[in-house]
Amino acid sequence: MPTSALPTDSSPAPAPVRRPAEGTGVRRRAFLSGTAVAGGALAATATGLAPAAAAARSGRRSAGAGAIPLTVHPADQRYADLQRGTNQRWVGSPERIVLATSTADVVQTVQQAVDSGKRLAVRSGGHCYENFTTHPDIDIVLDLSRMDDISYDEHRRAFCVQPGASLGRVYDRLYKGWGVYLPAGNCPTVAAGGHIQGGGYGSMSRRDGLAVDHLYGIEIVVVQANGTARAVTATREPDDPHRELWWAHTGGGGGNFGVVTRYWLRSSDARGSDPSTQLPTPPREVWLSEVAWPWEQLTEARFARLMRNHGDWHARNSAPHSPHTALFSQLKPFHKSAGAVVLDSLADAGAPGAERLLQRYIDEVGDGLGARPQVRQYRKVPWLHATQWPGFTGPDPTVRFKGKSVYARRTYTDAQITAAYRHLTRDDFHNSGALLMIASYGGAVNRVAPDATAVPQRDSVLKYQVVSVWNDAADDEANITWVRECYRDMFAATGGVPVPNETNDGCFINYADVDLGDPRWNTSGVPWHDLYYKGGYRRLQKVKAAWDPTGFFRHAQSVQPA
Repeated sequence: MPTSALPTDSSPAPAPVRRPAEGTGVRRRAFLSGTAVAGGALAATATGLAPAAAAARSGRRSAGAGAIPLTVHPADQRYADLQRGTNQRWVGSPERIVLATSTADVVQTVQQAVDSGKRLAVRSGGHCYENFTTHPDIDIVLDLSRMDDISYDEHRRAFCVQPGASLGRVYDRLYKGWGVYLPAGNCPTVAAGGHIQGGGYGSMSRRDGLAVDHLYGIEIVVVQANGTARAVTATREPDDPHRELWWAHTGGGGGNFGVVTRYWLRSSDARGSDPSTQLPTPPREVWLSEVAWPWEQLTEARFARLMRNHGDWHARNSAPHSPHTALFSQLKPFHKSAGAVVLDSLADAGAPGAERLLQRYIDEVGDGLGARPQVRQYRKVPWLHATQWPGFTGPDPTVRFKGKSVYARRTYTDAQITAAYRHLTRDDFHNSGALLMIASYGGAVNRVAPDATAVPQRDSVLKYQVVSVWNDAADDEANITWVRECYRDMFAATGGVPVPNETNDGCFINYADVDLGDPRWNTSGVPWHDLYYKGGYRRLQKVKAAWDPTGFFRHAQSVQPA
């Protein structure tokens, strides 16, 4: 049973000190799909602060039990791997990379960075869309990938997950050990670190909500106004004086407030002390399906019909208590050079009429096209095996990618469909890894009030990306331009971005996109932070001012202190 080795006191956060913020941090993703590839603790009811000196004397030490965590410098053979994440567009040049194995390591590394005036970025899984952990100004990368323990805390009746644990490991350990799971992302190589605090969704979120809907507490290393690094615990308990810090990590995104070193997971409606009742139970088995409509059979009218069918189905069948929340899919209209529009689907085999529900869904999406889909696969498999299914993820760390996100409250507009078709069928651009990746959303996600967590988008029915994945640096400009232009044209009516309105509801923080703050690509007048956080940004700013008053943790889209 994990317990904190860190002494605590109950002093409140010090008065904020304001400092401008800019360029580094962490983000996360639950990424790509079928044919193409790419794609965040010790919190308790009692909370407090742990000074850096005490933390450095306690906790599990690094390999070899030395006073200094394992550090990789440029001359080290491992540096080439560790100076980058999974998006090969971004390669950093830090003076050192620290591989922490304990909260004490993290406190020590952060304190040293503060004392020496060094710029620090935090990485757990390395799936950042932008260069928040590889920016040229970064001196130190704090790598959390070795902090990957998963255990059950009997005192808190919660599962303790460290930030470096990959989602595949989280699913495996929770299910084999206790028969439970977390409704998180589909990419098994993404780490819990940034994924959870960014909101975290996946193929079972329509049934059981977002990952943050099951977040009980965090342990986090913060830097106070006097420059002291401290370990802090915060929970969702109503009487927790640090509850706002917990709230900020239910969708506020990584690289903003500190370094999360532990998550505690327990569903809000969990009762009793049996570990097997503290988180949801996944399906015993699931139906998996992949069908495809060849582009050679899709005229513009047929493509428009396919998109309307798909959007209308989700608008009708995404209420919180709909029986159709047992089904999740990704519609992937690839660029025509890939040959087809693909629909990958999963259904909880234990739901009433699950197989019939899945078959009717596929029929309704293809209704009236005059072209029957190709059935590429159709089978029933155990749930844990399905978490590795490549239909929803391609964990390839050797590619380059760019993605731009959308929350959709209802079906696509005619103008959006027309723009998508135009760019997906362009003859001056050829990449089979360019697509729209459109995920089912809503259901249990929408049972939660918009202000209950830092994820305000709680009435959307679809969540998608305009994305491209490629291999060679020489193709960067063509692919990035395609993504930008397709996205801009799909949302031309609202300044090139999905401004919250009756159709759209902004963007997903885990799919970081610096273009949202660039007036060349966002002419809406709506700032990037309102696209991510809507009205909740002001609340996040207050948390930032209280817990990172010096702006030590920062990147190109970090929360600014109030």
